[in-house]
Amino acid sequence: MGLWARITRVFRASTGAALDKIENPELVLQQTIRDMRDRVPDLNNSVAQVMATERLLLKNHENLEKQVVDLDSKIKASVKMGRDDIATAYIGQLQQAQLDRERTGAQLEHASLASKQALKARDNYVLNMKKRTAEAMQLISAAKQAKLQEQLAQTMETFNIGDDASTFNEMREKIDRRVAAAEAKLQLGSSSVDNQMADIEREAMDIQLQDKLLEYKQQMGLLGEGSGTTSGKQIGAGSEATNNEEVLEQVIVNEANQKQ
Repeated sequence: MGLWARITRVFRASTGAALDKIENPELVLQQTIRDMRDRVPDLNNSVAQVMATERLLLKNHENLEKQVVDLDSKIKASVKMGRDDIATAYIGQLQQAQLDRERTGAQLEHASLASKQALKARDNYVLNMKKRTAEAMQLISAAKQAKLQEQLAQTMETFNIGDDASTFNEMREKIDRRVAAAEAKLQLGSSSVDNQMADIEREAMDIQLQDKLLEYKQQMGLLGEGSGTTSGKQIGAGSEATNNEEVLEQVIVNEANQKQ
């Protein structure tokens, strides 16, 4: 193989590959449909010219028919009047008219056949154009679907499950920490100093009520003078008061630590 042939082959291969890359099937099909539709007006003009020729020949043939009939009448009239010279002239015109009529009739037959063929060809083209247009639309739809699938495939190729999984795990851990912190704050809020102080106040109120009850019982003589119940209760009450004070001090210390 010669050097020029090899260069030509490489050039054609490179050009073909480049055209394959830049060639868009959807655009090519759309342009093909437009080209086919653009040919319809030209076909209609051609058919119209053929039909016009047929109509013109038909009109000429009819005129020649009338001329033949008229000349025949004139010949007969000239013969009756004894004007053979005029009759002879009309006979010459009649023969020429008959020749023209025969020639025009043959042309009319050909024109009529050509007109029918032109109409048939135009109708076949329109039918084929509609068929090709429907096929092209289906191919364009398939091309769009293929393009969409290619885009989805590229997206799936760039989708790295491992990286996204680590991101989800990291975000899940952060959210879990925030939820735990919120639950802890809620628990601390439910056991705040105000709640503890309210419990202490209720306990103190119960102690005062018990003391009043013992006083009433002592005044009514329901308790002996040397009964150790009152003193024991008072000692117990004192112990409970001491415990309540210790609890209150511990609550105040906890609140101070939280504020720090």
